[in-house]
Amino acid sequence: MSQRPDFRILDDPAAEAVTLLTEAGGHVVITGGSTPRRAYERAAEQRDNWTGVEIWFTDERCVPADHEQSNYAMAERAWFSKVDGLDVHRMKGELGPEEGARDYERELDGSGPETFDLMLLGLGPDAHTCSLFPSDAALGERGRKVVGVETPGMAPLVPRITLTLPVVNATSRKVFLITGEDKADAVARAFSGRPDPRAPGSLVEGEITVLMDRAAAARL
Repeated sequence: MSQRPDFRILDDPAAEAVTLLTEAGGHVVITGGSTPRRAYERAAEQRDNWTGVEIWFTDERCVPADHEQSNYAMAERAWFSKVDGLDVHRMKGELGPEEGARDYERELDGSGPETFDLMLLGLGPDAHTCSLFPSDAALGERGRKVVGVETPGMAPLVPRITLTLPVVNATSRKVFLITGEDKADAVARAFSGRPDPRAPGSLVEGEITVLMDRAAAARL
């Protein structure tokens, strides 16, 4: 990492993420997961009209848009269906990893910004972020904005579509939202200051804020 992240150890990290989301404008990238879901539900309660905000995704599983494992389906239920004005750019997981990645890259080239304004990121117990898994070939991609991941590094073991590191790192503000003691080791590895392909979160560079609870921060 090029600079030390802004670590914020909070009783309720999702509340801070809600504030960032409700104050957002422009192009915002969101992620899946149970903690982000709670943030999306609360953001929908606090802001009715989201005109001027365009939503993109860090990654998606290659399942239909209404599937229980779909990040889009989760965000649709928690947030999109409850508010007005959002412009949502969905990753089409049903197209499969390669065609889905090409489709989203075309969407980015046609409608996306040069750089995103805000990106909400998660961190897996294996220190993956987006669908960039430890030591996977996708970590080395520098030419494409979006790639398919045929074999993910952890469950659910379905192919994925993911943004690549150059897109993540170009984003103006990157915010990790991490909770739970099962993430403590991953947090220590990702934010040790040493880039390591075995801990993809450590390869994220630039202005980074890490919102986490005490359990996740236990090994920092």
